[in-house]
Amino acid sequence: MNDATRALLESSPLYGANAPYVEELYEQWLADPGSVSASWRDWFGGLVRAAGADPRNERAHGPILQDLERRARAPRAATLDAGAGADKGASAVQKQGAVSRMIQVYANRGHLVAQIDPLGMMQRETPRVLDLAYFGLGNADLDESFFTGSRTPSVPTRMKLRDLVAQLKHVYCGHIGAEFAHVSSSEERLWLQDRYQEGRISHRFTVDEQKGILWNLTAADGLERYLHTKYVGQKRFSLEGGDALIPMLDVMIRRAGNDGVKDVVLGMAHRGRLNVLVNTLGKPPRKLFDEFEGKFEHDDRAHAGDVKYHMGFSADVQTPGGPVHLALAFNPSHLEIVDPV
Repeated sequence: MNDATRALLESSPLYGANAPYVEELYEQWLADPGSVSASWRDWFGGLVRAAGADPRNERAHGPILQDLERRARAPRAATLDAGAGADKGASAVQKQGAVSRMIQVYANRGHLVAQIDPLGMMQRETPRVLDLAYFGLGNADLDESFFTGSRTPSVPTRMKLRDLVAQLKHVYCGHIGAEFAHVSSSEERLWLQDRYQEGRISHRFTVDEQKGILWNLTAADGLERYLHTKYVGQKRFSLEGGDALIPMLDVMIRRAGNDGVKDVVLGMAHRGRLNVLVNTLGKPPRKLFDEFEGKFEHDDRAHAGDVKYHMGFSADVQTPGGPVHLALAFNPSHLEIVDPV
């Protein structure tokens, strides 16, 4: 018999299905080495010596497993032998875990009760997943303090539950929302969440900023309404539903200019492009209306069809940090090539 065959035969009793039998033999050997055959005595002794352990310190696993199983099946109250103090400590840990889950659920589901009706006439029922009872919390816990897991200076490390819920509603259930839960990179997702949260808590728009945002929104909506009324049935790839793009670009360009940026190049698809041309880059509305009516500065077949959604534009915009040159790239049908080019 060769060595490979001998090794195979010697290890054959150790295959998986024999594990309970071998475990039982091992425990017999621990209790009384003479209760097993000489071959098993030698094998178990060699196993313990190879591990560098002392056989006298080895304990049978069976009684330990039985004790763990008994404890798992016992009522929870019976396992807390330390009295009222242990009950209170376990309850505090459980509630802290519930608060941590609540914070995460608000970040992911707060938009379900977002304030989308400016007149306040819409009555929205609070989903069960945003109710305190869903997390095992109640009104009696509102004045208790809990850890917030804060990563930003604007959020204290500990807050009363009452104040924490009010802050979560302000951040995630207000008029503004942010979509970041889909970001696969944890580092990027948490960065976005922290910046959004910091802005919602710390930033307050001045009266002038509010007027500027309203002006931009009104200009964006007014252009879309005019085009829809004046040129009924013509393709225009409306910005409606994404009107916030115009004030957002205005803020970004002004901040860029304030930080010393001199040139901004935009590449975008058809949707909202006409609105950006007029309200961001300052393209004269008369030129846009002429294009809708088939009038062009140059009699060229290249201007036929829906080319007004492809045309680019450039202009200088004044910012607090000086003029910034804006360029909106021409947009052929192959949209994916615009930004690289």
